[in-house]
Amino acid sequence: MVSLLDNIARPSAVILQLSVVLGVIFVLLKVVKFYQERKKIVKALEAFPGPPKHWLYGHNHLFTSDKILNLIMSLGEEYPYAFPRWFGPVLSSLVVHHPEYAKTILGRGDLKPNVPYHFLVPWIGKGLLILNGNKWFQHRKLLTPAFHYDVLKSYVPLMSDSVKVMLDKWEKNITDKKKSVELFQDVSLMTLDSIMKCAFSYNSNCQTQSNSDSYIKAVFDMSYLINKRIQAFSYQDAFYDLTRSSRKFQDACRKAHAHTDKVIKERKILLSNDKELDKILMKRHLDFLDILLCTKDENGAGLSDEDLRAEVDTFMFEGHDTTASGISWLLYSMALHPEHQTRCREEIQGIMGNRDTIEWEDLGKMTYSTMCIKESLRLFPPVPSVSRRLSRPITFSDGRSLPEGSQISLHIFGIHRNRDVWEDPEVFDPLRFSPENSAHRHSHAFLPFSAGPRNCIGQQFAMNEMKVALALTLLRFELFPNASKPPTLTQQLILKSSSGIHLHLKKIH
Repeated sequence: MVSLLDNIARPSAVILQLSVVLGVIFVLLKVVKFYQERKKIVKALEAFPGPPKHWLYGHNHLFTSDKILNLIMSLGEEYPYAFPRWFGPVLSSLVVHHPEYAKTILGRGDLKPNVPYHFLVPWIGKGLLILNGNKWFQHRKLLTPAFHYDVLKSYVPLMSDSVKVMLDKWEKNITDKKKSVELFQDVSLMTLDSIMKCAFSYNSNCQTQSNSDSYIKAVFDMSYLINKRIQAFSYQDAFYDLTRSSRKFQDACRKAHAHTDKVIKERKILLSNDKELDKILMKRHLDFLDILLCTKDENGAGLSDEDLRAEVDTFMFEGHDTTASGISWLLYSMALHPEHQTRCREEIQGIMGNRDTIEWEDLGKMTYSTMCIKESLRLFPPVPSVSRRLSRPITFSDGRSLPEGSQISLHIFGIHRNRDVWEDPEVFDPLRFSPENSAHRHSHAFLPFSAGPRNCIGQQFAMNEMKVALALTLLRFELFPNASKPPTLTQQLILKSSSGIHLHLKKIH
């Protein structure tokens, strides 16, 4: 009996030992491959001078959230075109701050890197922001009809209603002339309210009852926790899943997904009934979800439930916080520059006359206001940087190269204030965007919505909402900066102020 057991055990032990040996060899091969790839990248980065780095922390001790934008600006002047940034002893990124380099990068179809984009996947899934390759192309093609001008036209009254709710709140809160309004929180609720109507035809009342909806709270919690994670990113992020913040984020994701899944399920049932579909078409516009559910590719296939949720959640994420940032900094820019504020107000009054409701046709007539919006986006780009991971080697116009696998951070904030491209870049000058001046500018000097094949599909949606918010706000209020509470620029996923954006408002009678 013992002998029989020994004979059975020996092959098992040999298999186990062989598995261990093969496992060790596999790990060693991976380590060798990683080392060789890193060696190539490190060698290539030697062609790009940059600030001295710590052997362990890299540049993390320099790039703190309150200093990063000023540091990028100063390093941009010291190191033309680009410089390397190290997140530790291993992970690096080339920070690009010149439009000529940006043109080379954005003309390709490189991948989105894991950091920071994989932080978003538990929330927004693998939608248009995260996807790469053929599936990205398929989704982009299927989503394009959702941003046709006929669809966007129907959203203008919804945006207008949401802005008016915000302005009504402000009007009630400015009885004390010494008290200022903190913009970002209110504007963020307004854009969330607006996009809920455009995406779901869902009236959340989140501006007046911000604590009454678990989905609204989940979205705010996820936005806050992602930004917090990015601010604190270092080698310690390897232990993020063990933290309390991770548990809170996962809980918020579950609540948000439950809401989106419920809405999708209910809408699919409605749209499967021809009579109900006719009623929907008679009662209201087709919203973003309707269009996604109805769109098909050339083979008659639509998006799966998982893909539907990912694209809806991506639209909610990208169309909410980024637009809130753009509108908040726009109103701040108007407050800082009363001469431009007055000229915009006069233009808007000339277009709208005695009407207090803005219409689709009005947006195209806002010529000077549009130039002011673009200048605000130049100085305060809502997405201050985007990243790419090279899927093949790249060679820039000056002959310097990077190998496959390198990570690039395209710093839009730095490009927008690059002195080689913009004269007096710190000055607010809307005439930079007059037709004659725009014609002579570098094609990639202005990138608030990125460029190339992966440019922002929702840029016209965002521009429309900024125009609506600007017009209705300037018709009702004069804007003044609060000198005692200046904003402190901070780079997160979006451009924010760590001290808020505070304005004084004066009702126009």
